[in-house]
Amino acid sequence: MPEPFQPDSLRAALRPLAADNLPPSAEQLAYQRYYGLDLAARHPGLRSRLGCFEQDGVRIASQLWQPAEPKATLILLHGYYDHMGLYRHVIDWALGENLAVLACDLPGHGLSAGPRASIDDFATYQRTLLGLFDEASSLDLPQPWHLCGQSTGGAILIDFLLTGTPRPEPGTVILLAPLVRPRAWGLSKLSYHLLSPFKAEIPRRFSANSGDGDFLDFVQHRDPLQPRSLPTAWVGALAKWIPRIEAAKRSPLRPLIVQGDADMTVDWQHNLKVLQAKFDQPEVLHLPGAKHHLANESEAIRSRYFAFLSERLK
Repeated sequence: MPEPFQPDSLRAALRPLAADNLPPSAEQLAYQRYYGLDLAARHPGLRSRLGCFEQDGVRIASQLWQPAEPKATLILLHGYYDHMGLYRHVIDWALGENLAVLACDLPGHGLSAGPRASIDDFATYQRTLLGLFDEASSLDLPQPWHLCGQSTGGAILIDFLLTGTPRPEPGTVILLAPLVRPRAWGLSKLSYHLLSPFKAEIPRRFSANSGDGDFLDFVQHRDPLQPRSLPTAWVGALAKWIPRIEAAKRSPLRPLIVQGDADMTVDWQHNLKVLQAKFDQPEVLHLPGAKHHLANESEAIRSRYFAFLSERLK
């Protein structure tokens, strides 16, 4: 296992991504090694940058992986509690498709600033996504800009497609186990109303949300960027977001949806019904036995859905 990096010193030293073309620092290289993001050996000619941009006065950590002559770009959004460091399999697949990859840590996640894993309104995520689009423009990344979001990252893209003003028109939109409602939402919402007047957060419970045991062990025991609590403010923001999305007007867009039938994190049966009603015949890949964290599922499951996505990007 690579030597751990120092999150606080790395976070403090981040420079603007779009303006920074300096070689990675020793601390940045240590971060990349720790999370397996040092992908140049697998993709000769690859250039990578780790930096930041400002959104609503909050420093957002961002990262770019750029092949020598990319044909398009993948803008990648991670899930709740996650960060860019956990998405090496998706990044590696996209680079194999000759796509530039641009990603950020959402506010309060990973190397980004903000209260840990908390947010007052999902509109903040929309502004963060628009900031990421501005970064893609500043970096002159090739279009089309394909979009990919896991779980809450998928929810952010759903919100953008249904209620935002796409700029530019997105390429292929990929939703991995997208969040609309979490599993057992009624009970969760009741707990929120009971607890929120008295508690700002509750201890996080780690779940077996992947078939990859090494990933589960890493996240729980060796990942220094993992939040350890669930802020009740985030649940409150979700409670306001869900009815707004479920009441949104239908879109003519056709995202690709990848969903496992062993997902115990989101209410995936309900979510698929909502998404099939909101979009024009979205194409759904059902994955028997797949759990929630598709970006870090077993190699066999990843290979299956990556092949599905590669075929549709051509």
